Amino acid sequence: MPLSTRGRPSEADAHRVINSAIDEGMTLIDTADAYCVDERDAGHNERLIAAALRRRSDGASVRVATKGGYRRPGGDWKVDASPKHLRDACERSLRALGVDRIFLYQLHAPDPAIPFERSMDTLAALKNEGKIEHVGLSNVDVDQIGAAQEIVEIASVQNRLNPYFREAVEEGVVKECESRGITFLAYSPVGGGRLARKIPSFPVLQQLAARYNCSPHAVVLAWVRAQGKTVLPIPGASRVESAVDSALSATLTLSEDDLQTISRSEFSRA
Repeated sequence: MPLSTRGRPSEADAHRVINSAIDEGMTLIDTADAYCVDERDAGHNERLIAAALRRRSDGASVRVATKGGYRRPGGDWKVDASPKHLRDACERSLRALGVDRIFLYQLHAPDPAIPFERSMDTLAALKNEGKIEHVGLSNVDVDQIGAAQEIVEIASVQNRLNPYFREAVEEGVVKECESRGITFLAYSPVGGGRLARKIPSFPVLQQLAARYNCSPHAVVLAWVRAQGKTVLPIPGASRVESAVDSALSATLTLSEDDLQTISRSEFSRA
């Protein structure tokens, strides 16, 4: 996302970030049509990723997940999970990514103005038409996961999870995904923006980073990954160094005592 929203790097620098992540072993990229500056710029992140992958000999082996269900009028975020918008958005994403079928297409968020089942019926139809391979959800609760699963097989749920915000664990979404064999994609795993920049300031993370010879951000990613058997963190990056550090964190496994130490710690958002 930070490669396409306000303050984004140049296209050349963005491609370097994407390539660095893949070179370090990442094989899944998460995006959305709404990762852009405003509605006129919709699909920017999808086009950026597609262009980078086309230039790689191994580009076809990288799986791209995208989302639909938001508009960006004037740079604002407006939920729109109506059947018409979802269908139109999916078609635009197919064109932006340059593919015949999207690997994973996720409902970006439930729309209070639209019955949830109508949104899911639309995604089920798009899957039946062969336009998407797998269906995912984002920003949902346990009841919505169950309701969606009654309509179409759900492959993933993407909700926020980091030491600052633990509602995905506390409200049972991570456990529900584990019990159903659904991948939980943890977005903002190090807090996002200002909160991500605060991570190195916490003594508990400083101490563990020194013990494991890694960055405090890598420690947090390892903690997030350990919150459930199906949890997969999806950290963002706008710099090569961040992409490489996140990729290398996949090799880090914290002890149970260290995991509990982080879980018991307070992470102020002030």
